[in-house]
Amino acid sequence: MAATAASGLQMATARPCISSSRRMVKAGAAILGANSKGASWAKLASGSHISYIQPFKRTLMSSSVKLNKVVTKAMSESNESKPVSGLPIDLRGKRAFIAGVADDNGYGWAIAKSLAAAGAEILVGTWVPALNIFETSLRRGKFDESRVLPDGSLMEITKVYPLDAVFDNLEDVPEDVKANKRYAGSSKWTVQEVAESVKQDYGSIDILVHSLANGPEVTKPLLETSRKGYLAAISASSYSYVSLLKHFLPLMNPGGSSISLTYIASERIIPGYGGGMSSAKAALESDTRASVHFLSYLGA
Repeated sequence: MAATAASGLQMATARPCISSSRRMVKAGAAILGANSKGASWAKLASGSHISYIQPFKRTLMSSSVKLNKVVTKAMSESNESKPVSGLPIDLRGKRAFIAGVADDNGYGWAIAKSLAAAGAEILVGTWVPALNIFETSLRRGKFDESRVLPDGSLMEITKVYPLDAVFDNLEDVPEDVKANKRYAGSSKWTVQEVAESVKQDYGSIDILVHSLANGPEVTKPLLETSRKGYLAAISASSYSYVSLLKHFLPLMNPGGSSISLTYIASERIIPGYGGGMSSAKAALESDTRASVHFLSYLGA
């Protein structure tokens, strides 16, 4: 089932990092199927600089590509007399699920906007304790300025799903979490339940975005990090991608794509980024590569 659903699946790991004068995105893409779109995924972050694009099994580009501003527009706006400015991709008829959107400041929101500008239908998964505030702000128009797309229209989010990607299914949820008032009023928010809800509501998706990270002890140096804090960072920031991919893969249409977001701390020492988070990002990159190998072995 997984092999069939994931035929032509594209996977990419995008690495946002902060420099003194600009944001940079480093992206490595692994492609299963024809026609690599690695460069397209790397360019989705509006206003970023592309440091390099490195598809697996390809040679690293010798020079970097700098973009002062990236604007994504649907190819439908293009014609011979009026070429499209920005990224010429057409995602009309495609459906994206972005896990990890709880406000209008994160990478998940920016990616959602770029996908929407290209014509994709947007579904998002929002951390349960933040769900009420996010939906209320969205409904009251507090995000309207941030929702503006290049053509002047507003990004539409078709549906917001409650999601806590730390838990695969209801049996994994401890009683204290079930009884927590921040989870009151919400249901079907484990990864398995959300995937089932999306399947019931829409049948399939084309794009899966993992924009999740959390380390409860991120401010602690590694040697002061507890085992509990370290494993929590790995669970929320790395294994959550494995779980999402496992449960959403049967919903993916042929040629679908999956994206995970990492950080330069996976390979360099970044002071203040502790609590096991650097290890979690390194694990996320490794898991993305391993997933590609596994699916390739299945013939996906």
